[in-house]
Amino acid sequence: MLTRRRFAGFASCALCGIAEFIATDASAQGAPPPASAGFTQKILSQTEGPMPGYVTIIVEAEVQPGAGVPRHTHPGIESAYLLEGNLEPTRTYKAGDFYQVPTGTPHAGGKASDGKIRFTATYVVEKGKPFASPA
Repeated sequence: MLTRRRFAGFASCALCGIAEFIATDASAQGAPPPASAGFTQKILSQTEGPMPGYVTIIVEAEVQPGAGVPRHTHPGIESAYLLEGNLEPTRTYKAGDFYQVPTGTPHAGGKASDGKIRFTATYVVEKGKPFASPA
């Protein structure tokens, strides 16, 4: 018999499941993580593969002067090319430089820049996992 108490528990569980499904679907679609002030990302391309269970996402990102990139991880490899400015996560990268971050490695944008930073990044990440997670 479905009592009022059992129905309330069932309804709240169903709502949580729907919310989780929606969040998982957005993650599987490669929605960029919530950005900090002054940091924006735009998905340029998303394709299935290179193998089952993975998705390849190409992103253009901008970091405004004085802003930073929060510390985070990705469920796959990040390969980036700096288009404009200087980025200092572990060493100084300048326009024209390339860097790669291994799967699950915590990283951030380093110290804030005096000028705008623009880069493009390709992510090969596990499908269905959040595109990025705080670290």
